[in-house]
Amino acid sequence: MNIFDSPVMNVLKKGLDAGALRQRVIANNVANLNTPGFKKSYVSFEDQLKAAINSSGAPLKGTHPLHIGVSGAAIKPEVKQVKDTTMRYDGNNVDIDEEMVNLAATTIQYDVISQGLIDRYNILGIVIGGRR
Repeated sequence: MNIFDSPVMNVLKKGLDAGALRQRVIANNVANLNTPGFKKSYVSFEDQLKAAINSSGAPLKGTHPLHIGVSGAAIKPEVKQVKDTTMRYDGNNVDIDEEMVNLAATTIQYDVISQGLIDRYNILGIVIGGRR
């Protein structure tokens, strides 16, 4: 097994991809705040991750209850559009307050996930280099 290709690192990398995509989607929503008929979008990732972890057909067998039995290959963040709501008379459904809260939450999630990946690489560096 490749030490840089562990299930946890793959999930963390996918989480970073989802966070970056989520930031682009939020920026697009904010940019189209005054566009008549514009419908906001969001990124679906966590639901897919939960479903993949809870599925009985996970590709890996865990030997400990804390093991993640997901390779991350089947998980892909998806952009979905919210079409059934309207905030204004012109049909636009972007709420700037909601988007700013989502942006702040996404920034915090991205920071936490990137710190987790940094910690994993630091551990590998210690193992490879033998330093303390």
